[in-house]
Amino acid sequence: MVITYKCPSCGAPMVFNPESQKLFCEHCQTELSVKEYEARYGKPLMREETEEEKAAARTEGGPVETEEEGEHVSYGKGPTMDVKSYHCSSCGAEVMTDDTTAASVCSFCGSPTLIEERMKGARRPERVLPFRVTKEQAVEKFKAWTKRGLFTPREFRSQSTIDKITGIYVPFWLVDYHANVWLHAHCTRTRTHRSGDTEYIYTDHYDVRRNIDAGYEKIPMDASEKMDDETMDLLEPFNYQDLKPFDMPYLSGYLADIYSYTDQDMEGRGKHRVREYALAAARRTISGYTGVNVVEQRLRIDETDAEYVMLPVWMLNYRYQGKDYQFAINGQTGKLVGTLPLSKGRMFGWWAGLTAGFFAVSTLVSLVGGLL
Repeated sequence: MVITYKCPSCGAPMVFNPESQKLFCEHCQTELSVKEYEARYGKPLMREETEEEKAAARTEGGPVETEEEGEHVSYGKGPTMDVKSYHCSSCGAEVMTDDTTAASVCSFCGSPTLIEERMKGARRPERVLPFRVTKEQAVEKFKAWTKRGLFTPREFRSQSTIDKITGIYVPFWLVDYHANVWLHAHCTRTRTHRSGDTEYIYTDHYDVRRNIDAGYEKIPMDASEKMDDETMDLLEPFNYQDLKPFDMPYLSGYLADIYSYTDQDMEGRGKHRVREYALAAARRTISGYTGVNVVEQRLRIDETDAEYVMLPVWMLNYRYQGKDYQFAINGQTGKLVGTLPLSKGRMFGWWAGLTAGFFAVSTLVSLVGGLL
């Protein structure tokens, strides 16, 4: 079963507008806040599949195993695709999703498609950080970014590439940790004294110990198997003061995935980050010495709390000459992360032009020198 938020004025699908922070109808310009919509109209349109549609789904592409939240599709023999089949609540077209997709867009009519069953129980986020950066703003940032690359392929700047920029709510765990650091260091402090023509150098030795407790709140870790961890880390920071209690309308018009990993699954990754933070903080408390040699250190890290949230990201994946490139924008702050592909043809043309220019200048200098 899928749901769509319909405009009460004209019946067209409504999407969440980052600028107004309201549901917006692109057809008649109607705007309603999430709370206003649900207070006035209750649940959005929900469409059950007909028996004919279910029968058709079972006969297309091989066996289908019916599940409570949709149709689990297995195509032919060999490896199976972990895909579920739904029907668009606006046009009835088939919507294919994998088992982590919670929000999509109908490829036939373009209507937002929200799969409520995927957001129930433990899979329902506690809070969501709504988009603040619009698609138009993301596109402008992308265009400005591509202009920085002297050897960026022209097709990378094409409209067909730009149209692929997609808004995605990425599942994150915001995890709190308590760390205890015990540090033992041998430190030295050097001083110099001169008497007449003689210089005396004194080295004082210190036995330094630290026992430090530190708390770290809301360490973000993306919980999607599809997202590159390094890219998601580079998009930080997010302003968590704008987090809202989770509600499905915020996802309307965007893609969204539920988590692939629990906070416990990512325990090693989280503790590794906190280890670096805690050791650096403890080390900074030892100052004023000429030399510091850490003799022994012990560290204990405990997770104290974890909150499941959705954070906004604009994404563009691009494949060029057999290599994958990824462009991402923090959907709240506008921070940009990415690597530009390099066109070997443009590089060769640039070097050829530069070489020809040098050759022409050199020839001209030689001719002038000969005349003189």
